[in-house]
Amino acid sequence: MLAMDQGVVEEWLSEFKTLPDSAVSSYAASLKDKASLIPAIYKVIRENYSDLLEPVCHQLFEFYRSGEPRLQRFVLQFLPELLWSLLLAPSAARDPHTSGCIEALLLGIYNLEIVDKDGQSKVLSFTVPSLSKPSVYHEPSTIGSLALTEGALANHGLSRVVYSGPHLQRENFTAQNRFEVLTFLLLCYNAALSYMTSCSLQSLCQLSSRVCICGYPRQQLRRYKGISTRLTVTSEFLVQLITGIHYALCNGELDLGTKALDDVLYRAQLELFPEALLVGNAIKSSQQSAALKSSASKEGARSIQVEITPTSSRISRNAVTSLSIRGHRWSDMEVSVDNDPATPGGQGSPIPEISVTMPNGDSLRPRDPRPLTQPESELLGSASEVSPSHDPSPRGQEVRRQKSVRRLVDEGSGPVSAGRAQY
Repeated sequence: MLAMDQGVVEEWLSEFKTLPDSAVSSYAASLKDKASLIPAIYKVIRENYSDLLEPVCHQLFEFYRSGEPRLQRFVLQFLPELLWSLLLAPSAARDPHTSGCIEALLLGIYNLEIVDKDGQSKVLSFTVPSLSKPSVYHEPSTIGSLALTEGALANHGLSRVVYSGPHLQRENFTAQNRFEVLTFLLLCYNAALSYMTSCSLQSLCQLSSRVCICGYPRQQLRRYKGISTRLTVTSEFLVQLITGIHYALCNGELDLGTKALDDVLYRAQLELFPEALLVGNAIKSSQQSAALKSSASKEGARSIQVEITPTSSRISRNAVTSLSIRGHRWSDMEVSVDNDPATPGGQGSPIPEISVTMPNGDSLRPRDPRPLTQPESELLGSASEVSPSHDPSPRGQEVRRQKSVRRLVDEGSGPVSAGRAQY
């Protein structure tokens, strides 16, 4: 470790001890401006023998115990490197005293996260979305018709809630609880993924690859010359790794993220972990290289890239009745008559007006001019005026209406009017 990096870390250790409580918030906001501090802390964690590791771990725990969100996120960015140092310790030539500092820090963070402010155990809840309701990931119409059975209707609109906890407090790491604690710590890390730096995302991808290939033939392909001992993993631990890798894939770490995802799937296939295979293959199948490369800017907004399925157009299906069929038939006949040059009054000419004298000497003149294509009720009313002795049945009205229209077409001569022909 260089003397310059050591001086940066020592200055960071001394300034927080003399800081009053009222200045903690402003100090947390100023940490992002110290560009040389984060790489120097990484070097301290990675060294096998370092006198600064114990005070650094103690300082990080004080940051997390303060309750300031920005200080807690500052600590969480080193979590992947701390996890790798813990897993590496039994197989590497590390001082047990220095590795104990890392264990104490991780156990301290774990015990702080499993309880609330009152010291009661937390029970985390997760709501599983229903496929019958749209989301940013899917549209119900693209899935197909859902069978409306009695059970489906009973469960429609109900949200399934999954609970995690309460978790037991741990005083030390054992073979039984090691990955239970590490999985929960990764869950806390993934909850703050949007605040993580590029160095932290790179460290997460490297952790995923190393844990999954150590001791397997792929380690020779990766040319990783670290430990050759196989590390035991669990399916839940790999699922949390895949969650962080998915975010890294979409936020500038395409090469490392792709390699890490392949390594995790490689290990999941060897161990036959169905949960990790399901999540990993789903992310891999939805990955689009061209879109990811175009959005691989490390200075851009950090978000998971999701392809939203467009809402399909809904076609309204009106009830087909005999009334609508008759109206459609006569409308087509009027269009053909108006456009036929051989028909009198063709080329859009209106139907001629006809005046009829009744046997008693009364003359019926047109009134209330309207287009021929009028509603069915008015046509039936006009047809009822054709003869004083009309048949009130609907069939008789329909026959008289057809005859009146044909007579208008055949005898269409004389003055032109757009009114309705009446008798």
